[in-house]
Amino acid sequence: MKRIEISIKTEFIKLDSLLKYAGVVETGGIAKEIIQDGNVKFNGEVCTMRGKKVRDGDIITIEELNTEIEII
Repeated sequence: MKRIEISIKTEFIKLDSLLKYAGVVETGGIAKEIIQDGNVKFNGEVCTMRGKKVRDGDIITIEELNTEIEII
């Protein structure tokens, strides 16, 4: 599994924006589709809310893309 560590300068970043920021997807439309299809796990649980606030210490897993993103 590919592991990406991302540092954010704000209190949080929205889940769909994080996927674009990390370079996992090319567009917000693709991020929206992946999230709404239930292919994204937020700290181990499926999350379908694209506006979910992601903060330091959270781990996002996209098994379909074999990728894990950790906010540091």
